[in-house]
Amino acid sequence: MTEAGPLTISDLAAQTGLRPDTVRYYERVGLMPAPARTSGDHRRYGAPAVDRLRFIRGAQRLGLRLDDIRDLLAVRDTGECPCEPAEPLLRARIAEIDAEMDRLRRLRADLVAMADELPSATCPDPVPGSWCPPDHRVTEGRCDACSI
Repeated sequence: MTEAGPLTISDLAAQTGLRPDTVRYYERVGLMPAPARTSGDHRRYGAPAVDRLRFIRGAQRLGLRLDDIRDLLAVRDTGECPCEPAEPLLRARIAEIDAEMDRLRRLRADLVAMADELPSATCPDPVPGSWCPPDHRVTEGRCDACSI
């Protein structure tokens, strides 16, 4: 295959690090336009398909959802820069990451506190179905702080 020639779905997938099934899925959900077809009904893609798939993969690496990526592609397809509509999506993703990092910090602190208490000579008999961080109370078999 030459650089100027059309790409098969396998060629396109190989160039973008995707599987052919992923490319077909992106077509079904509207992220990729329907490609040209040969007389034998085989898909053929041009160079813009490589660029589009790389854009999709880059946006996914940032954690953007397919619906968000579809919106950015719609703007991009008009010839406009998708930067302005991307900002609120990226800011929302940053907020999600910050919230997840806070949750993970709390989880880590709980795990460290639990690990620091083990083994303990004063370890109480286990309450069936529960395991609470040391600073939480168990009432009627449930952790008061974590509802487990």
